[in-house]
Amino acid sequence: MSHTPDRKGGSLARLSWAARLYIAAVLAAAVAVIAWGPFTFPWNSWRDIAILGLLLVLSESTATRLSPGDLSWSANTTATLAAAVLVGPVGAALVGACTVFSLRRGPSLAQRAFNTGMVALTAYIAGRVFVAMHGHVGALNVNSFPGIIGPFAVAALAHVLVNYALVGGVLWVSRNVEGTTRTSQGGIARVLFSDLGYGAFGLLIAALWTVVGPFAPLLVLIPLFVARWAVAQFAEQQRAYEATVGALCQAVETKDFYTRGHSDRVARGSVMIAREIGMRGDRVEAIRYAGMLHDVGKLGVPTMVLQKTGKLTEEEYAAIQLHPMRGLDIVREIGFLDEALAGIMHHHERIDGRGYPMGLAGDEIPEFARVLAVADAFDSMTSTRSYRGARPTDEAIAELRKWAGTQFDPAFVDAFVAAIKRDGWQRPEPPVLAADELATVPAQDHDDPSAPLRVIDSL
Repeated sequence: MSHTPDRKGGSLARLSWAARLYIAAVLAAAVAVIAWGPFTFPWNSWRDIAILGLLLVLSESTATRLSPGDLSWSANTTATLAAAVLVGPVGAALVGACTVFSLRRGPSLAQRAFNTGMVALTAYIAGRVFVAMHGHVGALNVNSFPGIIGPFAVAALAHVLVNYALVGGVLWVSRNVEGTTRTSQGGIARVLFSDLGYGAFGLLIAALWTVVGPFAPLLVLIPLFVARWAVAQFAEQQRAYEATVGALCQAVETKDFYTRGHSDRVARGSVMIAREIGMRGDRVEAIRYAGMLHDVGKLGVPTMVLQKTGKLTEEEYAAIQLHPMRGLDIVREIGFLDEALAGIMHHHERIDGRGYPMGLAGDEIPEFARVLAVADAFDSMTSTRSYRGARPTDEAIAELRKWAGTQFDPAFVDAFVAAIKRDGWQRPEPPVLAADELATVPAQDHDDPSAPLRVIDSL
């Protein structure tokens, strides 16, 4: 797996100092293990290193962009693990260093440097683990099996874990760079297990090397390209998911002016809470979708009601209260939403049971809905509305704490506050509306706990 955070090519100037130091440290470590590591392979193995390096360059040059996010996948694990068996740790690092010759377009100089250092260092560590587990370095024969399987399996696991740890580190230190905040953790986990499977081709190459020599990599090219196709299909599916959700969000924001950007921010806030409380990766991804689609039911609310500037009649208020149920009706057949559906349906329930649409209370309210409620209210309070300016972050936090235990789950309020204090919150820009839009922006907000909807009796 490779890191390509800047979709437009990027530059080192855009990275934080922490990210630059991290990349420099990874690259320096890779250079050190190659320069001072013990060369355990004979000098006539340079041909083998060159051939395996060519296989790695081919894999890296045809890497597949994962989506959503800022990662690319290639089958480089096959070449580096084969090198770990055939030419040892330093030889494997040299094969990994061939990443620098990748013909893939897109990565900037900083990204290419990181990817090269990461693959070389990962290959070296896998080789060291293989040797430490008493794996035999060199050409294999019949007597090598089954004894070599255990050391190779441990080396493959080490390879994948180190790879993902290094990628996770650079994502963490560059998390404030545009394009690095939407990586699918659930998707990463699925590709991780794929890497373990495709790493087994490395052992196959090493085993065939004794029989067919340098032509061994050619025998696994077809399976490797099938693997690339499978990952590309997964990435295409993820892009289709994003396009579906994005289109629905765009439709809502076109209909309801003041929600422009609201869905994305609620999704981001919900993910912050989810990660703070330790949700697993696939649920974090699901709650991001829930945040993006939580107000999709507004498509079923008359526009004149959403944009009304005066008090609502009881019938109009009932239409507002029905929007979570309408949202569920709209998206219930979208299979990938899973648990997100419960969040969409119940994000206006209250802990004290006075919410809508079903009046659930306490733990009766699905966890996703309780998370969304906090992020939804916070973004509403910190966004500019026609009837007031955006509230300061500290004031919005105070309101969340005030309503914790009655409207919001206190545990999720605490988690959100902790995440904001650590990572900060990017406040939205004040909306720029045309004159005809200004005349129709509602002077009320059902998401703001301090500004409840004003309702009058029906005539």
